[in-house]
Amino acid sequence: MTRITVVTPNFNMGSYLEETMQSVFANLEPGDEYFVIDGGSRDGSADLIARHAGRLTGFISEPDRGYADALAKGFARANSDLICWINSGDLLLAGALARAKAEIERTGADMVFGDDFYIDEESKVIRLSRGSVGNLAAAMLYGGWTPLQDACFWTRNLYRQVGGIDASITAAADYDLFLRMALVGKLHYVPLAFSAFRRHGGQKSIAQQSTYRRERETARQRQLQAIGARPIQTAAQEFWNKNAARVWARTAHRLYGRPDLEGRPIAELVCAMYWPR
Repeated sequence: MTRITVVTPNFNMGSYLEETMQSVFANLEPGDEYFVIDGGSRDGSADLIARHAGRLTGFISEPDRGYADALAKGFARANSDLICWINSGDLLLAGALARAKAEIERTGADMVFGDDFYIDEESKVIRLSRGSVGNLAAAMLYGGWTPLQDACFWTRNLYRQVGGIDASITAAADYDLFLRMALVGKLHYVPLAFSAFRRHGGQKSIAQQSTYRRERETARQRQLQAIGARPIQTAAQEFWNKNAARVWARTAHRLYGRPDLEGRPIAELVCAMYWPR
């Protein structure tokens, strides 16, 4: 039986952590693992985590260097076949882990990635976000594109092959990890909404956008140098992929959006294909 490890990094997100944990608990099957790694929160998160200790494989509550450091601690404890992470505030849809396991087995991929929903602070749907891309490695390396993190699931072997997550990166550790995996592994897009990404005030992914862009570019240039990319070829690839990403961003919601689902409680939705209408 395929087993999966889920890691949730948390820091002062106690108001949303319970809902995140419950969405993971509802997905776990025998043999699966769930770790919550808290960065020394001061909002009661540690007490909340401790109350659920009996349902967790393990947890930590201590100061760390940020979410990537927390993830590194969690992933290092994984003893399963597959790995994923879900941030505090985000949610796994019902059936997500079972479908992820099935898609890995069906495709023989090292990693599958899919779609998600954006939700608001009240856990209601804002919009459907489609994670489809033709060539993930090219889109990331030349276009700066990043798959939807909460809808990504990969093998522990691939994670070890690329050397794991870089715990020193403060904002763009997801891009750096997924880029390294895309360059060496077999990655496969599946048209399923696995999860929900929450938009809320004070969100680090919004507040740290400039840091994210800077770290993303550093990671991208590092890999371009590693493969010995030629400047002229790189420039042509960047022009194509960056413009393709812009066009896709402008048209995807119009073509594949689900306005009929907007405003609905995310709890009413399950892991499934939601496009086309």
